Amino acid sequence: MVKVNCAAMPSTLIESEMFGREKGAYTGALTRQIGRFELANGSTIFLDEIGDLPIETQTKLLRVIETREFERLGSPNPVHVDVRIIAATNRDLDQAVREGRFREDLFFRLNVFPIALPPLRERLEESRCSSGPSSTN
Repeated sequence: MVKVNCAAMPSTLIESEMFGREKGAYTGALTRQIGRFELANGSTIFLDEIGDLPIETQTKLLRVIETREFERLGSPNPVHVDVRIIAATNRDLDQAVREGRFREDLFFRLNVFPIALPPLRERLEESRCSSGPSSTN
């Protein structure tokens, strides 16, 4: 499983990190680099904090989901991948879609098997168990 924290990557580098780049694609790109999707080919990619993905990258991600291919930065040649995608976020994506911050068509594609977990503060029994051993005298 290849893990990607979408919130931790600078928006200027996320496309290169996810889809790779060719040597000379931009200043400082001295070597060819495969992206996380290519690395996950035949396996699973976990996109953590998908709600923080820039709208421009959402468009490219949607294309990967629909066509199972993408181009590395600086290359017109498609790279074909067979990848299972797991996505997670702490954001309300329904609201983000309504506000235009998350693509509705991408949300539709990712929302195949949703698992919603309420915050720990709403799961009182679990919060008591996770607070550690209690001291009773």
